[in-house]
Amino acid sequence: MYYVYILQSEKDNLLYLGCTHNLKQRLSMHNAGKICSTKRRAPLKVIYYEALINKQDAFSREQWLKTG
Repeated sequence: MYYVYILQSEKDNLLYLGCTHNLKQRLSMHNAGKICSTKRRAPLKVIYYEALINKQDAFSREQWLKTG
């Protein structure tokens, strides 16, 4: 299972969109400062996610959401 997710920074309310196969672990990495793009924006919370069966569909959905 793959997940497309949107996080919101509790610090500045900005959003981050990503894709992963382990949402719980990825959120922990974001909040621990291990992801460069969100490192200074923690804490973050999941405000939306979608579960997709295959990797290609998940990454395609992520790109579609990023480009509107």
